[in-house]
Amino acid sequence: MAPQTVHRVQRNSRRLSFSHKIVSWFVASLLLSMTFACQQSEHWMHGEAAKKEWRVYLGDQASTHFSPLTQINKENVTQLQVAWTYRTGDLPEGEYGEMQTNPLIVNGVLYGSTPRTKIFALNAGTGAEVWRFDPFAGDAQAANTQGRLRGVTYWQDDAGKDQRILFTAGAHMFAVEALTGKLITSFGDSGRARLDQGLEIRGEVAGDLFVISTTPGIIYKDLIIFGTRLSEGPVSAPGHIRAFDVRTGKVRWVFRTIPQPGEFGYDTWPPDAWKTTAGAANSWSGMSLDHQRGLVFIPTGSAAYDFYGGNRKGENLFANCLLALNAETGVRVWHYQTVHHDVWDRDLPAPPNLITVERDGKKIDAVAQVTKSGFVFVFNRETGEPLFPIAEKPYPASDLEGEETWPTQPLPLKPPPFARQIFQEEDVTNTSPEAREAALARLREVRSAGQFIPPSKQGTMIFPGFDGGAEWGGAGIDPRTGIMYVNSNEMPWILTMIDIELAQSENPYDRGQVVYALNCASCHGANREGDQQKIYPSLTNLKSRRTRAEVLQVITKGKGSMPSNDFLREEEKHNLLAFLFEDKKAEPFDPNRRRASTNEAPLVPFVSTGYHRFLDHEGYPAIQPPWGTLNAIDLNKGEILWQVPLGEFEALKQRGISSTGTENYGGPVITATGLLFIGASKDAKFRAFDQASGKILWETQLPFGGYATPSTYEYEGKQYLVIACGGGKMNTPAGDAYVAFALPK
Repeated sequence: MAPQTVHRVQRNSRRLSFSHKIVSWFVASLLLSMTFACQQSEHWMHGEAAKKEWRVYLGDQASTHFSPLTQINKENVTQLQVAWTYRTGDLPEGEYGEMQTNPLIVNGVLYGSTPRTKIFALNAGTGAEVWRFDPFAGDAQAANTQGRLRGVTYWQDDAGKDQRILFTAGAHMFAVEALTGKLITSFGDSGRARLDQGLEIRGEVAGDLFVISTTPGIIYKDLIIFGTRLSEGPVSAPGHIRAFDVRTGKVRWVFRTIPQPGEFGYDTWPPDAWKTTAGAANSWSGMSLDHQRGLVFIPTGSAAYDFYGGNRKGENLFANCLLALNAETGVRVWHYQTVHHDVWDRDLPAPPNLITVERDGKKIDAVAQVTKSGFVFVFNRETGEPLFPIAEKPYPASDLEGEETWPTQPLPLKPPPFARQIFQEEDVTNTSPEAREAALARLREVRSAGQFIPPSKQGTMIFPGFDGGAEWGGAGIDPRTGIMYVNSNEMPWILTMIDIELAQSENPYDRGQVVYALNCASCHGANREGDQQKIYPSLTNLKSRRTRAEVLQVITKGKGSMPSNDFLREEEKHNLLAFLFEDKKAEPFDPNRRRASTNEAPLVPFVSTGYHRFLDHEGYPAIQPPWGTLNAIDLNKGEILWQVPLGEFEALKQRGISSTGTENYGGPVITATGLLFIGASKDAKFRAFDQASGKILWETQLPFGGYATPSTYEYEGKQYLVIACGGGKMNTPAGDAYVAFALPK
């Protein structure tokens, strides 16, 4: 059945008079105020009202993605139709953007974000806009920055009188009134707090280093606990975990993920690495909270630099760890490191799931963590004891000079991995003889022997790829059964390292090439030709298209998907411009203009050529399908119950090659009626699966790719499903639509 739009809302000043807008805003605000007034404050977290809403990122603080609503079920799911569509209107035609937002629904109001990181509130039943807040108002350059914000955080006080939306944009966290969208000026500095509070590098504040956050924080009492997204190059801020006061924006506690002298884990790094070379080990993917026990569970990523660790020898705690911290104080309760001395960018990609499993007739409160490599680690929530055996498997040493990879890596023996672990010749694509021949030739040129084969100048197969296995959408849990549902990528990528040979040159062009290799090549490619997905543009022949002043502004301020690189010293910017503009006779930097900086790190001798998917000549993965899957895993027994492809390519289907699966981004929603809803796939479809079998029960075409986790809620007796359709990823059209579905009246 073709979707029908019942209600469509678009911001369009040519259609609405100014007075009409004012009246609409007044009526919507009045209705919203009346709705808030009718709510009982004790329902904000645990009451009946909360069960009908989606008040927390990924559904609840346990990150279950689960809803107890039952109106939409297996018998009527095929009747779903579009209830309303909201277009944000701030994505210029032809420009790149993404929306990965899992919207919140509180007291009949939906809160989300736009491709340009503006925050809005909608009537959850109609999609009518109530308010919008622009954190970059008045800054034209920053306003063009693409945000990739995955959600916002809602908080209210015990009396229910102080209701706030907290979110991040650029280098700040903002607090606005949930009712009006107005800045709460008592928070931070006139409504915003710097995200680099509590971060130190080389013994000083992080300063102009890249520090943002893409995933919402988690609430414990009057604290919001936050992680950050940082640079993955050689110069990076530390990824310390911090708790901010939700009223003032001030830091209340800090847990240092890169330990300092006297702290546990300090001996897993070289002496004083915390003030000379160590950075990152950050938590960018979100957190989960056991409110009753007062424990916050935090997954962390790799230390910087991602692919070479010769200057950070050791296991590198607390990078690549699942941390259990006291939520009140930030004190470590337990930890488990899933990758030692990571040089593969094996960040823990999603919040862990809190679940109760049954073992030998006993109920055990557990925490389960999915990984990019396709494993699930399951621990006792209180003690950190693994609930299934984990083996330390030996792996070969690196042959890059100065690198000392760790001799073993931990692999769970149960559940089995939900993604393939090795790419061999028999796995090469067979979509056509031409594709197979070319892929075989390339595969034979690189090292492909499974997980944790060290990076090399020859080229090393990363499979599953840099985006998983599991990705930031994470896994869903049915808390009644102990079954996990997780979507997975099976895309091979090739990691190739190159020498930095020009480090000692005094020529600005040569030194600029080093700056480029360290800070730009991972996105724009070693040869400046851009990336495969056309997100990062080619920088070849730049002097015919841009002035130096224009390029310097983008380097300093950022633009689109590119963050600010203002942490670069003036001399580094000078040299980088010489390289980008192919000026081999550039004058050396004037030392009188050199500014003092604490953000210099020893040069690493090897860098990667960038992120490269292994594709065939038609642009399809060079491995046999499935290329994306949906999996059901019984965490009571540690068994995979079923695995089905997620997504397909219409062009291949017409050639008789169907059910291939596709790369996918964004997680599922699990319902009490045995349904699983998910977008995520490259074919831009939204599907309902049977939890018991993995059978598709319903699917519909979205206007743009739904690379986000959906939300479900009840409004005035009707259950809705809503998903952000931002497209953009995987070289698909970018969009700005939120689409809500419901059963007909």
